Amino acid sequence: MFCDGLWLILHNKIHLGTVLPLLLGFVLLIHAIFYRSIQHFLAQKVQLKVLYQWAWGGFLLWLISVAVFFAYIHQHTQQQNTEQTVQAIIILGSGIQNGQPSPTLAKRLDQGAELAQQQTKAILIVTGGIGYTEKQTEAEIMAKYLYQQYNIPLQRIYLEDKSTSTELNLLNSKTILKYQNIPLSAPIAIVTSDFHTLRAAAIAKKLGYQNVIMSSAETPLNTRYNAWLREYFAFISGWILQEY
Repeated sequence: MFCDGLWLILHNKIHLGTVLPLLLGFVLLIHAIFYRSIQHFLAQKVQLKVLYQWAWGGFLLWLISVAVFFAYIHQHTQQQNTEQTVQAIIILGSGIQNGQPSPTLAKRLDQGAELAQQQTKAILIVTGGIGYTEKQTEAEIMAKYLYQQYNIPLQRIYLEDKSTSTELNLLNSKTILKYQNIPLSAPIAIVTSDFHTLRAAAIAKKLGYQNVIMSSAETPLNTRYNAWLREYFAFISGWILQEY
């Protein structure tokens, strides 16, 4: 865990899904090195030993909850069906790097493009505002990628270029759908990463989308489980903040 977190952080992947494994890995490494000394110390401190045992029990329960969440994400993404005809395809943003889609975003765009080639009558909505260090909005870069890589006409792509979160992605997209006379009761595909489908679907439902078809893009393997771990906390946070 320590090496995994350190490697990703050195590659500017700094978020809870990378920082937490780094810290946990460091703590476990120190614990392993000084295990005998720790046990000798705890043998003389009964109350601390009880607290130590409770801490390990809590850590084990947390690991089980993470494993269950990961298994549920995996199972959920295997059950998706995007064969139904849709009127719109919304591709959620996921960050840009040096003026290009990040690897995770590129996977979403590839998935969205494949779906668009199957659903030739559906409009596409790409979502994402502008970052502090960027000169173009994420939506503009996404549209450019779809045109250059898949020759999807720009006239078919609508830009939602003001948002900075999943909730705003979907909220602002409602205006575009209304302008195109597409009701929220119509079948609408939402393209996002595998780990993000649960939360995105829940947010869409709360915002009034009535017939959502989720289409998941596989997360690159080198960041997959870190992204899933970050989503574990984001899902809990969204539930606490009543985003769904």
